[in-house]
Amino acid sequence: MSEPMSEQMHTILIVDDEQNMRVALFEALSRNGHEVAVAESGRMALEMIARHPPDLVVTDIKMPGMDGLELLRQVKALRPELPVVIMTGFATVDTAVEAMKQGAFDYLLKPFPVEVIEETVARVFALERRLPQVLGRPGPQKGGEEPSVLDKPIIGRNPKLLQLMARARSVASSKATVLILGESGTGKEVFARFIHLESDRRNGPFVALNCAALPEGLLESELFGHEKGAFTGAIVTKKGKFELADGGTLLLDEIGEIPLHLQAKLLRVLQEEEVDRLGGRSPFKIDVHVLATTNRDLEAAVKQGVFRQDLYYRLNVIPLKLPPLRERREDVGLLVDFFIKKYAAQYGKPLKQPSSAVWARFADYGWPGNVREMENLIERAMLLSQGHELDLWDFWDDVEPPSQTESAMAVVSAVSGHSAVAAANTSAAMEIGAQTLREVERQMILHALQANDNNRTHAAEILGISVRTLRNKLHEYRSLGIID
Repeated sequence: MSEPMSEQMHTILIVDDEQNMRVALFEALSRNGHEVAVAESGRMALEMIARHPPDLVVTDIKMPGMDGLELLRQVKALRPELPVVIMTGFATVDTAVEAMKQGAFDYLLKPFPVEVIEETVARVFALERRLPQVLGRPGPQKGGEEPSVLDKPIIGRNPKLLQLMARARSVASSKATVLILGESGTGKEVFARFIHLESDRRNGPFVALNCAALPEGLLESELFGHEKGAFTGAIVTKKGKFELADGGTLLLDEIGEIPLHLQAKLLRVLQEEEVDRLGGRSPFKIDVHVLATTNRDLEAAVKQGVFRQDLYYRLNVIPLKLPPLRERREDVGLLVDFFIKKYAAQYGKPLKQPSSAVWARFADYGWPGNVREMENLIERAMLLSQGHELDLWDFWDDVEPPSQTESAMAVVSAVSGHSAVAAANTSAAMEIGAQTLREVERQMILHALQANDNNRTHAAEILGISVRTLRNKLHEYRSLGIID
């Protein structure tokens, strides 16, 4: 039984070279009140988008001429805000990852039941109504060395974050030094890449150096370069990061870790806009926009005498302090959704949603490691999860998964609170010891549906699971021939 997705009508463009697929999707989505157009090729789709931009594009990958990935790239270049859903009957992990990197909203494997596309479309427009801001656009790739900003976009609708984004855009094309402050894991390097891609230097190099990761002797050479023979082991001439970033952007990550004697040389480079390699005969001019990040209190470091005051003032022209995740509660859901899609594509895993218990813990959690901690937790959960949802024990070691009997009893308890199915569930509960959890689960689902006249929404509420989980289970039972 299909459920209406939205009271508002949207325009959807279906792109597929197979006529039967175009007709099937046209009929399914039209029934839900959307205005649906179809195109049989990528070229035709681009022409239609140019004339009348839709609210959503749903495209196959394997098509003659322009394939779906190329169409996705061109759509995102023309209209970055336009959501695109990819379909394919020839799935590989590589194509899924590429689709997500290029900005696809979702990736569907053919054949799929009509409920899947209906639910996917519903998620697109539900997300649209919540006004998320998924910020960032792809930049030039120099030899594949620098990742696209789409690998780690800035995701959020927190007012303070959006204000910082606006300020960053306004100074991106200037040469004013930007100091990005914030706790570890708040996304300072991601923010720096955003500034680069928003600037008129976006076609130039983006070079990053972690100042805390190198010993003092090597750091000077990495920053400024050296001539052949400048010191023992200098067997060839080496360009420094400033020179490599000429015409582009240089990110000095963890700037607070630079030793005092190098701070003086760095200050001179920033003021004079010229670099002198170690062992060099004369300095030469550079054109670099310098960004710096730190999680240290540089004002306190200045008072302690471990950071030069004049360098601090030179770096702190445009300060941007990123808020920690605990102050961005409205962004937690958007970030969770993004990372689930990312790692589902990366590891070839099915899309799963956190359980209600996980959402409750997320709501109270302090996120000491910020966005980086969240990403690591979700990557772990996507790899470890064995159920239909992401549960507490998938994220944290301090939570033990329940035994099969406990899980089955929980389902029975949830359902048996309703008198219409109590007798059947009591019987099922008595037989748990002789059945597998999967068999008990199937019985409970079928009993709940029968007791509610096959109303999936009510059955899912009784069972304590999402409608999506219930649909997935029914699709699984049909594919196994268990139900019609």
